[in-house]
Amino acid sequence: MAINELRAIANFAKAAELGSLRQAAAAQGITPQASSQLLVQLESHLGVRLFHRTTRSLSLTEEGRQFLASAQPGLATLQHAVQGARRGREEMAGPLRIVAPRSILLEVIWPVLDEFCRRHPLVEPDVQLDDRIGNWVEDRVDVGFRSGYPPEGGVVARRLLTLQLIVCAAPAYIARHGAPASIDDLALHRCSGFRHASTGKPMPWEFQVGDDIVARTIHPTFCTNDIEAEARAVLGGHAVGQLVGPTAAPLVRSGQLVPLLPQHVAQHLALYVYYGSRTALPARVRAFIDLAVEMVANNPAHLLTPRELATHGPAVQKKPRARKPTQ
Repeated sequence: MAINELRAIANFAKAAELGSLRQAAAAQGITPQASSQLLVQLESHLGVRLFHRTTRSLSLTEEGRQFLASAQPGLATLQHAVQGARRGREEMAGPLRIVAPRSILLEVIWPVLDEFCRRHPLVEPDVQLDDRIGNWVEDRVDVGFRSGYPPEGGVVARRLLTLQLIVCAAPAYIARHGAPASIDDLALHRCSGFRHASTGKPMPWEFQVGDDIVARTIHPTFCTNDIEAEARAVLGGHAVGQLVGPTAAPLVRSGQLVPLLPQHVAQHLALYVYYGSRTALPARVRAFIDLAVEMVANNPAHLLTPRELATHGPAVQKKPRARKPTQ
């Protein structure tokens, strides 16, 4: 019969401490029969008798005394390790490794980090910004964020926020070059591009056309792998851009950008938070996930309503005919 050595040794040490197999069983939450069986298995496994025992008394043999003296330091170390792990799970302190795409951190995730650090100053965030899809196990991720489609690989994922793809331009650009009235008109305009983190190629723009999502290859006149740099190029009037809702929404509401082609705003992508398990999460990890859900999930600050898209759009009577701008 296979023997659980650690459990059997712990049972033996507890019986030696309390002087009774019955009391040792009660302390461990097992039956007296189970405690007695563990002792019998251990003695058989070692090939020595550990206790002199009768129905009323229990005392260590010389071999039992020597074995206990050798086993106790190791048991104490294991007990300390177990207590440390439980304490680490319960305490609001220690490292918290977070992975998030660079393109979404500042507008969406930073407010969560800022508030979390105020509430829990003993937690030590370690934030890795990467638009590529990594391996959450190898990267030792406590909490991750993913934009686009839900992550795979055995993680628990929760959808937080719809990510709109909004075509927009600065008023100064529209004053000089006009505003596209259709997707095809974009070929007549200077457009920005965002390079895919893995391929290095400009990502196609995606549009809602009826019930379908349609991808179009856009030849950018300004291309970058940084969402903030792209937004600044659009803000500066250098290009028409397709920006995600969290970036575009505050700029549209402040009048710094004008939403274009509102009937084609795609909303098939989302922001997800992911982590390794629904149970056994350290308190600091659970607290951060809960705060992210509280602050980000369906937050209207990161979305433009159809009314806002229409209200902030270019006035039809002021929209000159689109023309190919000078390169």
